[in-house]
Amino acid sequence: MYLILLSVFFPILAGAFLLIRYRTPLSGEARAAERKTLVTLTGCFLIITALLVVLCLFTAKEPFTLFHLTRTLSIYFEIDGIGALFSLLAVIIFLCAGFFSFEYMKHEERESRYYGFYLLVFGVLNALCFAGNLITFYLFFELLTLSSMSLVLHNGSKEAIMAGLKYLFYSLCGAYAVLFGIYFLCQYTHTLRFGHSSLFFSAIAEHGGFLLFVAFVMILGFGVKAGMFPMHAWLPTAHPVAPAPASAVLSAVIVKAGVLGIIRVINLFDAPDFLAGTWMQTAWLCLTLITVFMGSLLAYREPVLKKRLAYSTVSQLSYILFGLAVMNKEAFTGSLLHILAHGFVKAVLFLCAGAIIYKTGKTRVEEMRGIGKEMPLTMWCFTIASLGLIGIPPTGGFVSKWHLAISSLDSGIPVLGVLGPIILLISALLTAGYLLPITIQGFFPGADYDYSKLKKIEPGRLMTVPIVILTALSVLLGLFPNAIFNLLEMIGRW
Repeated sequence: MYLILLSVFFPILAGAFLLIRYRTPLSGEARAAERKTLVTLTGCFLIITALLVVLCLFTAKEPFTLFHLTRTLSIYFEIDGIGALFSLLAVIIFLCAGFFSFEYMKHEERESRYYGFYLLVFGVLNALCFAGNLITFYLFFELLTLSSMSLVLHNGSKEAIMAGLKYLFYSLCGAYAVLFGIYFLCQYTHTLRFGHSSLFFSAIAEHGGFLLFVAFVMILGFGVKAGMFPMHAWLPTAHPVAPAPASAVLSAVIVKAGVLGIIRVINLFDAPDFLAGTWMQTAWLCLTLITVFMGSLLAYREPVLKKRLAYSTVSQLSYILFGLAVMNKEAFTGSLLHILAHGFVKAVLFLCAGAIIYKTGKTRVEEMRGIGKEMPLTMWCFTIASLGLIGIPPTGGFVSKWHLAISSLDSGIPVLGVLGPIILLISALLTAGYLLPITIQGFFPGADYDYSKLKKIEPGRLMTVPIVILTALSVLLGLFPNAIFNLLEMIGRW
């Protein structure tokens, strides 16, 4: 019990401490010494939190209630396989992006504020993963929006503030939709605990049509955070203005809070027994396929690198949602695998983009000519991650997309069961079209490239080591697919 509380509240209190202790900007002759202390403290806090989470996953078996809101509703924590999977992904990404930021944030102002909110978000995300019922999940889902908004508007520019407000507006719209569903679910259930069959069979028989509508509204609500059409527009606005390590955790982890919310909802509704074969499944599949194609097409047309990667996130997240909407065992496991594959790959791509911005100031795709000659290690990692996002072996992205396509064909869903893999294939070709030219121009700039001005500008180890680790993890997922798939199959059984 205490380990769960520590893994949640330790980083929150540590973040609050940094915000209070370093509330005035670092400046003057003491800046270097103060910054070293700040970075050291933040690194220690991140490592301690990671150790607490890992220890919690292996030892905290008993659920517990923190306090009661009403006679039947409580703030309740319980660790299960799905929550543990998301939590481990968060630990890896937050550690790597956190250490990357110790170098990257040198050229940003208000570092203490960034690190303070970074730790706050880490703690809130742990609480979200360990939430044992829908009420607890919803509470920390809202807190995640409020705390992560500070990462979006960090630099304080007009664009950042408008992006932060857009993120807040869209997220609140989604949250209200979820709250609408929770209100009606409470009328038909004994409990909103995850992992328990909550809906009365009599309620399903008597109010099945209305409950399908409730489920669809809740999926749309959580889908806002996951960038699902038609509420996806906040994502490509928010990512380009946030610092690169913040974009990495936003794209690799935070947006997946919406995916986790959808998983919790469909399990509460006893999917696939109640939801499969209904109009709700058909509508949801259509929205995911529209998002997959639209996100890839917009990414293909986008000239700004970080915004291109943001549109790519819109598309790739709906690969996961498509697998969930198919509602069979293999598709569900494929979605879990793509959560990991996309998390590692997209973190690499955003951190590589951040390294390029940090060393060269270049932000647009057409400016990347010859960048592979100047930053070979960074661009090799970018290339390997790109292959994973396209779905080329031996990366994890290939394995997850293979299972998503095969499960869709085997699902027996009329039209969409066949159309889905076709759109996934078209999206993969578009992904190759918007990522591989960056690599080709980077390593093969052409005969007219001025090699006399070429110099190696690879970033330091604080930036390159996290990128290499995440790149290696994305490949390892594809090298040992059977063991990982079998493990995820056990975690994600319906």
